[in-house]
Amino acid sequence: MKGIILDADSLGKDIDLDPVLDLLDDWQINATTRPEDVETAVADADVVLSNKIELPRDLLLKNSSIKLISVMATGVNNVDLNAAAEKNIVVSNAVGYATASVAQHTIALMLNLVTSQPTYLRETLTGRWQKSNVFCRLDHPIFELNGKTLGIIGLGTLGTAVANVSLALGMRVIAAESMTGATADHPDRRIPRVALDTLLASADVISLHCPLTPLTDGLMNPDKFALMKSTAYLINTARGALIDTEALLQAINSNSIAGAAIDVLVSEPPKSDEPLLREKHPNLLITPHNAWGAVESRQRLILQMRENIESFIKGNPIRQVN
Repeated sequence: MKGIILDADSLGKDIDLDPVLDLLDDWQINATTRPEDVETAVADADVVLSNKIELPRDLLLKNSSIKLISVMATGVNNVDLNAAAEKNIVVSNAVGYATASVAQHTIALMLNLVTSQPTYLRETLTGRWQKSNVFCRLDHPIFELNGKTLGIIGLGTLGTAVANVSLALGMRVIAAESMTGATADHPDRRIPRVALDTLLASADVISLHCPLTPLTDGLMNPDKFALMKSTAYLINTARGALIDTEALLQAINSNSIAGAAIDVLVSEPPKSDEPLLREKHPNLLITPHNAWGAVESRQRLILQMRENIESFIKGNPIRQVN
């Protein structure tokens, strides 16, 4: 069997691929693959590993070799699942591998917002502290999270992990009611469920952890920002399209909200004219979609890819999504 990794660079250079490479005799490893080259790249591959490289319907229907697609992520919107099913191609993904990393990153963004730490660090390097007439600098706001309210939109595995750390910091945590009407099998009684609009109006920090669906696309729009406190912060480590970009910029520039920290954009990597990157607002923090990127998280991902391939070879696919 032949395998191909379409975008190995998305895993970083410090990850051991051997757990996956040991399974098959023939591997092709592409740093990345241009859209126009994907069809040729996978033409004779039995196993395809892709993080974000798209495998659209027309390509899958024409291909006669692919037997397994193992997506190196939880989201599988880059693969046409219906076409894969029609061709009897198994599609598996990864689950739960980045929970600790994303939770850690989310909390770090929250702390950076409420302490103005990036601004203080930057200004210290440019000599502002040395010019102070007293021993400390308190030019920018610093707030405690203790006693503040965190509102979580999407109380799944990731949202719950963030909630656990936030509770340990002394925060009150609330979560938005499910938009689909689903109810948890074992509701967390520490975390009250409230209507989305109620959450937006009462939370000091709002953190997005819901999937991107037709229901949540553009969830944070002008009407939703208008409900938020002027002292509240928004954090998004989920999907870029959950937020209306122009509405976010308007909310920050008009001081309708206190700030935001974003790890995901609508288009990635961003283009040079990305509106959020043109802004130089000190309370708009942007990280390059690396909330999931702890080395331990990425190595767990590789181990899950190995399990997916190994189980498929044995005739018992796991984490199958189609």
